[in-house]
Amino acid sequence: MKYFSSKIKKSLPRIAVIAAFLCLCVMPVASQSSGNENFPAGSTNGTTEMSQRVTGIDIPNIEFSAKAPQTGKEVAFSVQLLLMLTLLSLAPSLIILTTTFLRFSIVLDFIKRALSLQQVPPTAVLNGIALFMTLFCMWPTFKNVYDNSFKPLSSNEITLTEAYAKAEAPIRLFMYHQMEDDTSYIATFMSMVSDKRPRTLSDVPTYVLIPAYILHELTVAFKIGVLLYIPFIIIDMVVASILMSMGMMMLPPVQISMPFKLMLFVLVDGWGLLTTQLFRGVGL
Repeated sequence: MKYFSSKIKKSLPRIAVIAAFLCLCVMPVASQSSGNENFPAGSTNGTTEMSQRVTGIDIPNIEFSAKAPQTGKEVAFSVQLLLMLTLLSLAPSLIILTTTFLRFSIVLDFIKRALSLQQVPPTAVLNGIALFMTLFCMWPTFKNVYDNSFKPLSSNEITLTEAYAKAEAPIRLFMYHQMEDDTSYIATFMSMVSDKRPRTLSDVPTYVLIPAYILHELTVAFKIGVLLYIPFIIIDMVVASILMSMGMMMLPPVQISMPFKLMLFVLVDGWGLLTTQLFRGVGL
């Protein structure tokens, strides 16, 4: 106890000095804060009220209403609007099935499988290549549709019905040119709907021309795929026979033949030959 009491007595002067220093520091600040509302010095008065110059965001009030049509014109407009929305939802399918995209995408997938490639190139990349090749081939047709149909319609020079007819004509002509050498599918579908044999393109309805064109493109794409498979199948057979003669029956032949198929494809400039022949097959 005597030891602790002596230590406390020795530290009393230090405690007194620290307390005096704190009093000297706190008292001016307290007096300044009590005499000045803007504390600390130089600050402004705060408020929780929003300034009148600040305006809120005006959110529009959207209302939907439905009423029964009163006249036949209103009924026709509602039907036209419904048909237009339906066509917009089916637009990707129409672009795929009425252009060269169908043929290009199938052929590119065939060459990927013939090379025994699983992930390279990805399917999205092949579809992108087929899309831009389709734009390249179909550009004159699309330009014709834009100049004769969409542009006059946007300028209010023609009606919607006339615009549809002028947009349909070049696409029908393109599909017919692709099937000009083989019109068997057109004859097949026409025999299902009518006994009369069409004499000109105008005698073939669009709902007959489109499915005939789809079957024709599928047939052409599969023929090209078979021709692409032949040289690569020969390489697979040669590699498999060599492995069997060496007694390596447990080794997958595809794993050995794939580098040889890739070398052959690169040496003959396979991508260039493939795209060139596809464009020539379309008629470019």
